Amino acid sequence: MAASSNSSLSGSSLSSDPEDYQPPIWKSYLYQLQQEAPRPKRITCPQEMESRPKYYGREFHGTISRDYADELLAGAEGAYLIRESQRQPGTHTLALRFGHQTLNYRLFYDGKHFVGEKRFESVHDLVTDALITLYIETKAAEYIAKMTTNPIYEHLGYTSLLKDKMVHRLSRGRTEPRRVTFQRDEKISSPLVRRSALKDTPEKQCSYEKIHNFKVHTFRGPHWCEYCANFMWGLIAQGVRCSDCGLNVHKQCSKLVPSDCQPDLRRIKKVFSCDLTTLVKAHNTTRPMVVDMCIREIELRGMKSEGLYRVSGFSEHIEDVRLAFDRDGEKADISASAYADINIIAGALKLYLRDLPIPVITFDLYSKFIQAAKIPNAESRLEAIHENLLQLPPAHYETLRYLMAHLKRVTMFEKDNLMNSENLGIVFGPTLMQPPEQNALTTLNDMRQQKLVVQLIIEHEDVLF
Repeated sequence: MAASSNSSLSGSSLSSDPEDYQPPIWKSYLYQLQQEAPRPKRITCPQEMESRPKYYGREFHGTISRDYADELLAGAEGAYLIRESQRQPGTHTLALRFGHQTLNYRLFYDGKHFVGEKRFESVHDLVTDALITLYIETKAAEYIAKMTTNPIYEHLGYTSLLKDKMVHRLSRGRTEPRRVTFQRDEKISSPLVRRSALKDTPEKQCSYEKIHNFKVHTFRGPHWCEYCANFMWGLIAQGVRCSDCGLNVHKQCSKLVPSDCQPDLRRIKKVFSCDLTTLVKAHNTTRPMVVDMCIREIELRGMKSEGLYRVSGFSEHIEDVRLAFDRDGEKADISASAYADINIIAGALKLYLRDLPIPVITFDLYSKFIQAAKIPNAESRLEAIHENLLQLPPAHYETLRYLMAHLKRVTMFEKDNLMNSENLGIVFGPTLMQPPEQNALTTLNDMRQQKLVVQLIIEHEDVLF
């Protein structure tokens, strides 16, 4: 049944240029079924009901029995009415005729009408959507169950091309994590002081993967799923859309879409408080521009500044820098002519890192780093930190690597700036590491370990990355 009703996909074009991409001919079977679905028929009450709630119309029949409602709806597919429950006065039931039987649904109103997850402006819209869903899921249950088994997603030209370009670009611009072991050598005073005996093991293969940020969406006009090529049926909330790249799919198909979101800059509204991986993928960079630009400016004119990163800049000026990045992106002016006080730039960098929705050291690895810091043996402790670093998402790993190399250079000017690795650990510990439960007591209890983790990564960044 389904195969004969579907349009062919042979019309798709796999151009080498995303701009020349032509979508496939979408499968029309479910769209045809939606057009065939019964239309709503309101059964009005012949008399005015004093007990009728103001948000219902003449379809409200007051307190009537199920049997009487069934009589009123008999013989008319799509007919509906609203009645007050005899068993639970004050509650309301939508009675709907479908498939030669009367279906009864508990009806709610909280400013919008609903019987399930979807909320509607009118009862008529609710019934329209319900009839479409019931009709399609009845007529095409087997087809719907199988529609994800032969997806077109991997064959869409723009999808594979953008992914290949991104992997190629990032593979040229970042350092892959190295897996190392820390081992004693009698000829070396301490393997924890300088780069020492390293035993290379297979590198961790990484790519900048990003899961899609799907949210329920109401599509105006006909829309087809970009995963299975089938029509997205219903009146509202027909599917989900990725708020970062705009991919439109069925809710059930969204669970099968690969983690290959390529964010669209037009959808990224700001730089600060934006997910780190989302930002770097949207801008085709290996690290956030804020990190690169702030560190470049600090190393140009601030490495000898006393109390660098510890002394706070003027908060209003730091906010100005944030707004400049959100507005102008990489064209933001953070030069000395715009902000003479280097502490403003340092403060903006800390603010950016602190406001990330997922910290640089991610929530799911937080406890592992805290436990690693508690290991009494110095070499085992460093080994555990290294293993945890390898588990960071690639964009987080690369950002932390770059930042730690910078902070190591900051410590080389300790005589002037008075900032050693311990002081920087105190400053950056709570900035880079935040407990997932956001508990103030947990943060207070973990402060020593947070400081130690960052301190050790700074001191041994040449070995750990």
